[in-house]
Amino acid sequence: MPHLPLASFRPPLWGLRPSRGLPRSHPISTQSEPNGSAISQRNREAKQKRLRQKQAALEAGIAQSKSPAESSKAWTPKEIVLYEIPTEHGEKKDVSRPLPPAYSPQYVEAAWYPWWVREGFFKPEYQARLPQATRETFSMCIPPPNVTGSLHIGHALTVAIQDALVRWHRMRGDQVLWVPGSDHAGIATQAVVEKQLWKERGVRRHELSREDFLREVWKWKEEKGGEICEQLRVLGASLDWDRECFTMDAGSSVAVTEAFVRLYKAGLLYRSRQLVNWSCALRSAISDIEVESRPLPGCTELQLPDSPTPVSFGLLFSVAFPVDGEPDAEVVVGTTRPETLPGDVAVAVHPDDSRYTHLHGRQLRHPLTGQLLPLITDCAVQPHLGTGAVKVTPAHSPADAELGARHGLSPLSVIAEDGTMTSLCGDWLQGLHRFVAREKILSALRERSLFRGFQDHPMVLPICSRSGDVVEYLPKSQWFVCCREMGDRAAKAVESGALELSPSFHQKNWQHWFSHTGDWCVSRQLWWGHQIPAYLVVEERTQRVPAILRPPENMKAQWRFTPVRPRCPGYLVLLGSFPLFCPGLAPRGETPDLARFYPLSLLETGGDLLLFWVGRMVMLGTQLTGQLPFSKVLLHSMVRDRQGRKMSKSLGNVLDPRDIINGVELQVLQEKLRDGNLDPAELVIAASAQRKDFPHGIPECGTDALRFALCSHGALGGDLHLSVSEVLSFRHFCNKIWNALRFILNALGEKFIPQPAEELSPASPMDAWILSCLAHTARDCERGFLTRELTLVTHALHHFWLHNLCDVYLEAVKPVLLHLPRPPGPLQVLFSCADIGLRLLAPLMPFLAEELWQRLPPRPGGAPAPSICVAPYPSALSLEHWHQPELERHFSRVQEAVQALRALRATYQLTKARPRVLLQSSEPGEQGLFEAFLEPLGTLGHCGAVGLLPPAAAAPSGWAQASLSDTVQVYMELQGLVDPQTHLPRLAARRHKLQKQLDGLIARTPSEGEAETQRQQRLSSLQLELSKLDKAASHLRHLMDVSPSPGEL
Repeated sequence: MPHLPLASFRPPLWGLRPSRGLPRSHPISTQSEPNGSAISQRNREAKQKRLRQKQAALEAGIAQSKSPAESSKAWTPKEIVLYEIPTEHGEKKDVSRPLPPAYSPQYVEAAWYPWWVREGFFKPEYQARLPQATRETFSMCIPPPNVTGSLHIGHALTVAIQDALVRWHRMRGDQVLWVPGSDHAGIATQAVVEKQLWKERGVRRHELSREDFLREVWKWKEEKGGEICEQLRVLGASLDWDRECFTMDAGSSVAVTEAFVRLYKAGLLYRSRQLVNWSCALRSAISDIEVESRPLPGCTELQLPDSPTPVSFGLLFSVAFPVDGEPDAEVVVGTTRPETLPGDVAVAVHPDDSRYTHLHGRQLRHPLTGQLLPLITDCAVQPHLGTGAVKVTPAHSPADAELGARHGLSPLSVIAEDGTMTSLCGDWLQGLHRFVAREKILSALRERSLFRGFQDHPMVLPICSRSGDVVEYLPKSQWFVCCREMGDRAAKAVESGALELSPSFHQKNWQHWFSHTGDWCVSRQLWWGHQIPAYLVVEERTQRVPAILRPPENMKAQWRFTPVRPRCPGYLVLLGSFPLFCPGLAPRGETPDLARFYPLSLLETGGDLLLFWVGRMVMLGTQLTGQLPFSKVLLHSMVRDRQGRKMSKSLGNVLDPRDIINGVELQVLQEKLRDGNLDPAELVIAASAQRKDFPHGIPECGTDALRFALCSHGALGGDLHLSVSEVLSFRHFCNKIWNALRFILNALGEKFIPQPAEELSPASPMDAWILSCLAHTARDCERGFLTRELTLVTHALHHFWLHNLCDVYLEAVKPVLLHLPRPPGPLQVLFSCADIGLRLLAPLMPFLAEELWQRLPPRPGGAPAPSICVAPYPSALSLEHWHQPELERHFSRVQEAVQALRALRATYQLTKARPRVLLQSSEPGEQGLFEAFLEPLGTLGHCGAVGLLPPAAAAPSGWAQASLSDTVQVYMELQGLVDPQTHLPRLAARRHKLQKQLDGLIARTPSEGEAETQRQQRLSSLQLELSKLDKAASHLRHLMDVSPSPGEL
């Protein structure tokens, strides 16, 4: 009887070079795949070839796992199959044609997403009509990416985790709302448009009116701002697009105004002149999250925007302040910022520093102006740092501002908004760039003999992440939110358990941050953003009256209104924190969505956003609505490359998810770098890193493989080190699922009618075992989704599909299906494995699951779900009657026997022979354990007849033997199958090569860490292999001396 066609489950060997030219599309055949002995013969020949390749690799000493760096380079493009059946956008994909012979992501992912959206599967209103509908809701919002950019692999991790959770809740029957949105990115967007205006028209922003400039920004947004949405669709994100939010749309504007007014009336929002983070390049205040703290080990040169030459940082300059009235006395202070010397108003020392006790109460001469400055004492000064004396510049240092306030010192602002020196510095410095002024100040100090040298000084430099400029601390009139009261509530929410942070180790950072947080500057000096809703009312022929809130349309017509800062119409940063997911926060009450889906069920985001985004959402959400915006926060790790480096454009390791999904050539990756905004030095480094990491480009992996790889790391633990080779391995996993379904569909035929799952009863121990594994998998998946440990889900699904179904059950059931008529039991089991297995897989691999599930015959009774994404998710309870843990434990012993038999076959190079096998156990109970699985044991072990040897019987003479345990022995027939005279020299040659490798490893100097662990593992592996070869040689020599008679058994 011919075997059913089953494509090889082992991934093909990837070559070292990609093929040139465009990949060919594979025509979709309408003919059924042929059966017959020819295919069986080809399968056998392919298996034998693989066995020979493995043996050759062992003899060559390379039978060990490759590192990710090596395997990432070993690939060749797969043949691409395209879906070319004419299908209108939004129409259902045609699944009437046979499946292509191999998995191709482009074929699988075509057409499904527009159909899902058009049918409304992602809308909570649709889900309320599902047969399995519950009365529960599940709501989340996507952390809004900047409209200026595109999603990188870190964003893809967020999308993969969130979409898996969303799809699972949807299949459970919950009414799910997942809100998409993007941030208008005030600073980044304004900078991009300004560059474009200058490049195309030679026009600066200030040469246009605010209205004209905003028209240009909106135009740019409409043309360029849709890339993120396209990426989300490619990733399969099941968002409700009808509820998409943009932080500059009308609903968000209303929410911003309402939030501003409420906070102001509650006394939590005020305008004050304070030190803020200031970007001279952007001419705007920036938030703490936009300040990059860059550590410098010592002297470091940086090229800064608007600076004519590189500037040195990481130096400590020593400057002498003469003591008034004592010509030879001086106090030397150390500073990393000599350009702020004109703003010094005092020198401070620690009150207990004995070096300066005699100078308490004295005055010093300013080294540049000669003005008298007080020497003050303050316990905040650290006497062990530098000289123990520090200059006090309250206008340009947060620490000095606090110190100056304690001592009643008036600040002098000597650096302007554009980074030039102010008139308070004198004519000789006024108008100079701050870092040009630094050199002039140092020269003046040298001329006056008051410069005492400099030295390397490790420091942390604040850099504006938007412009790359050094952040200045400038006193500015800005709007601030009082955070103490709201912060205390946020800290108590976590402490009481009302707000759950997962992983729990984030709680310590949460409590520390809220116990030290200051007031929050929420205004920016930009044109692209929400104008602060605060106005000065100027009545005709009268003086101004105090500021009022709310838009001016409601006021008297004779009044004239002007913003509080006419030249700086403010931009509020509240949008990224609260109103995005509460667009209904309006003066007249709640919207239906706000009442129904707020608070959110869960917030999932990266751990790096915990304090700046999540923390502020909690503060504002609780203040403005009276309840926490969510009760659970799930924080995933930061994605790093396989070398452990943070993703950075300057390193060339930032990956667009679409490049992994679709594949990309190295040339294209390099062109993307050149089209970016890297400076020439960074471009050289990034391009070199790309050539090293992706010498042949990136292979096409597909969306499902990328999602599964990302979710396999989950949300817990340390940083995520992702390599393309890892994603590629999950594409191979997709191919195995694909081939498994081709085999199952072929076996079922066109007239197959499925039984209801509750009526299915296994007809054999193998059927019972695979159904128990399926029930076990459903239980693990349910537990993983409930606890949001997606690593548990991915591991369970990978193990079931690959190791339980493909490697074991499908191989074991093939001989059974050769009988005609085919027994119905295994067919029903195959269908249930496919149906339930695909539904378990659907939240993680939605495209592959949909493509294959649509081709399964529907179960009788009731209308079938139109899509797998709204089909019921298999529950552990509904499959509990299949679960037999004891049977699974028993079969694990059978699998140990299979591995032992395969090892014996490899040792004796039995490529074609099917030797007889005997199992012997000294425990009577174990005999029955193996007896139920004798036929699949022979099939899986590639052996002939398998029998049981009585416990007291003598071991058969001349048979190879392997021990499974102290009580179980396996014997394999060798007589007549192996020629000792031929095989002994081969074994000797193999032993010589392995011994040579072992000697080389032993002679190698021991290392540390993971490398040494790998060396020890390799040593153990070689020693075990040598032991097996010695034992095999002993058996062969015994065969040459003893020739057992056929009747001995």
